Amino acid sequence: MSTIRAESKRYFAALGAHICQLRKARGMTQAELSRAIGVSQQAVFAYELGERRVSVLILARVAKVFAMPVEQLIGMARPVHDRKRRVSHRAIRHAERLMALSKTQQRFVVRILDLLEDRSAAGK
Repeated sequence: MSTIRAESKRYFAALGAHICQLRKARGMTQAELSRAIGVSQQAVFAYELGERRVSVLILARVAKVFAMPVEQLIGMARPVHDRKRRVSHRAIRHAERLMALSKTQQRFVVRILDLLEDRSAAGK
């Protein structure tokens, strides 16, 4: 029984670290993620530290926020990399410019991109 518990703790710690990494890469705060998935900021904090198990319902919400399948979020599937879709030099320059902005400005730009992406997906 203790082996399962230890393994479970390691898994949820890794899952929390992954969620934290995704959140930060998107320029989101814990409070923003908590509002997006309908839990408290303290819950997101506990998820990211691996101190709280993430329910299936919350996993589905987190996966939706990060626009990825749940399987990829939990580490059961690896992202498929299309060799034809490499990042262009222009995209790298834009990313560098984005990183030079303040965190607040980065979040603003990311929100605009998310809105454009949502509108594009809705139009399909």
